[in-house]
Amino acid sequence: MATQICPKCKTDNFGWYIDEEETPRTIWCCLNCKYIAFENESDIRKCLKCNQKTETKLKDKIEEFWWCSNCNTTTEIE
Repeated sequence: MATQICPKCKTDNFGWYIDEEETPRTIWCCLNCKYIAFENESDIRKCLKCNQKTETKLKDKIEEFWWCSNCNTTTEIE
């Protein structure tokens, strides 16, 4: 599985897995900084920066934001 750029520490160590016993949502975690977020796959939209339909909502313990897996940008949810 290819990794992505972590939205917190900005290293190429952000990967995902599914654990249906823990949650029905996709779990994203960073192998470098141990950041964990849950993906809401039902919320997908075109990225405001790269214009690709690759932006989904990630939610951690503190915040929820849009994250683009194509250009690795984040956008606050207003």
